[in-house]
Amino acid sequence: MSMKNQTLVSEIVLLGFQNLHNFKIPLFSLFLLIYIMIICENVLIIVLVSSSRNLQSPMYFFLQQLSACDFLESTIIVPILLQTIINVGATMYFVDCLVQFYFFSLTEAFECFLLVVMSYDRYVAICIPLRYSSIMSHRVCVTLIFVSWLLSLIGVLIIAKIMATLQFCDQNTINHFFCDFFPIVELSCSDTYLVHINIMLQSIPVIFIPFILITVSYICIAHAILKIVSNTGRQKAFSTCSSHLAVVSIFYGALIAIYVVPPRKELQTISKVLSLLYTVVTPLVNPLIYSLRSKDIRDVLQRVLNRLHQAPRGQIY
Repeated sequence: MSMKNQTLVSEIVLLGFQNLHNFKIPLFSLFLLIYIMIICENVLIIVLVSSSRNLQSPMYFFLQQLSACDFLESTIIVPILLQTIINVGATMYFVDCLVQFYFFSLTEAFECFLLVVMSYDRYVAICIPLRYSSIMSHRVCVTLIFVSWLLSLIGVLIIAKIMATLQFCDQNTINHFFCDFFPIVELSCSDTYLVHINIMLQSIPVIFIPFILITVSYICIAHAILKIVSNTGRQKAFSTCSSHLAVVSIFYGALIAIYVVPPRKELQTISKVLSLLYTVVTPLVNPLIYSLRSKDIRDVLQRVLNRLHQAPRGQIY
């Protein structure tokens, strides 16, 4: 064959988590419950922000985008994870494997940029409160989201171009629970040295620079909070800031460990656990940390529940 991308592999076997034995059903039930919670939490945030006039500020607009991203990411990954657990592995077409990887990469890159946008929004709100409305106008917010998606799409197209240089001959087994970059590259019968260099270089604008910008933003926020006279106000602001940083640290820490310093083959279990942090754990805790702890969202949710409770039966909708 004269094709540059000589793909002879038609199916991919995902091994998932091996040797589960008696833990297979409990783990399946646990991840199914987590998936249901992820869907319910994030859909709830999307609906509440869309339907309430009290949640039309830039902060809640960005939280809505984060929930939509987490919803997409978990839907891309968790069903395959559940299949690998209950069937002790999963088989999918090679093309489907690549499609899963590209869409997953798109949502991950978007979340990296979105977290930067959210930290900038909090920086403006706390450090430049008098100019907040003019700086973070609705047009600016929409533009920031559009640019984030555009940069993410460009990053995925670059990865797709890199993958197109590879040849896949006969190996078709991936020791993972989804189609990630390094497990796919390991299947290639081509020289992958330049591919690894390229992905490490691409991690600089997608992972490192956003992480640095978020860190700088929160340092400025912390400096501004220290100037607050009220101890109660200072403690509340620090609590919110620390919660956000905890989630950001988990998300970026796992990404850096996987894509910048990838574990060796003998540490595949650690790689899978780290992958669970940003594919399952962060979509679960993001709504709790960023949204459901908000008094405004709790008040809107309480009013909706009261309205549903007081509505005559048959007239709820």
